[in-house]
Parts: sequence; structure tokens; C-alpha cells
Amino acid sequence: MDADACPASVKDLLYKTVKRVHVPMVLVANQGMYVPSSQWVRLVTVAHGANVADDHIVEQVKVGDIVITSDIPLAARVVEKSAIAIGHRGEVFDEQTVHSRLATRNLMEEFRSAGMETSGPRPLNQKDLQQFANSLDRTLTQRMRR
Repeated sequence: MDADACPASVKDLLYKTVKRVHVPMVLVANQGMYVPSSQWVRLVTVAHGANVADDHIVEQVKVGDIVITSDIPLAARVVEKSAIAIGHRGEVFDEQTVHSRLATRNLMEEFRSAGMETSGPRPLNQKDLQQFANSLDRTLTQRMRR
């Protein structure tokens, strides 16, 4: 999991989920953070720097792994390695959706660099968290059947 920007409510849901279904979770961050004491949860702290955590995630990810991130470029790199990326709002990124989202992100970046003011993402709400929980449950169920 890309832990640096992950909302606390999403992390809490993940902690409960991995404890319930007994799957390991690795949080990758460039700073220390609280993680519950659990055989299922591990924190990897990487050096500060642009994309250091992302690069570590991509180096470690294996086919079929699930990566939690709302970083679209990271999601694209994960999907290229035949892993699954799920955004904090429950978006499951695949070959079709991640490239479309990446193109939109890049276009918005061009607008911002040209001086256009754009709004950031809206705050995460309960509906988003429920959508995330549903996507995670579906994805874990499919993965565990294989």
C-alpha cells in the first residue's frame, strides 16, 4: 500500500480486513507512522524523495498483488506488472481505466502548469469508504478463489 497519502479511514478498514481474512499487508511510506501490532501488517520506510516509495512498490509487486493507491501514475505502473490497483474511493484500475485516468490526470497537470486553477479532489466521505470496502472485498474474494 502507498501509505503516505492514504486516508486514516482507509487504513483502518484495511487493518480490520487483513486481520479478518489473514492476508499480509505491507505499508510503504517515506516516514514512520503508527501501524497496529499484527502478524499481518508490516511497515517499510523508504528514503525521502520523489517517487522513492512508488519505485519500491513497483520493484516488490508481483502478479496478482493488490496495491492501494490513488496515485494514478503508480496505479499505471502496477497494472503494467499484472497486479491490481485500487484507489481510495474504490476505483479498480485495469488496462482500460488506468490509461484513461492517466490521460485525464496529465491533461489537468498541463492546465495547472499553464496557470489554470483547478480544484483538488473532494474530501473522502462515507459513500467513498463503502465503495472502497466493496471493491476491496470483491477483489480479495476473486484473488482468494485462484
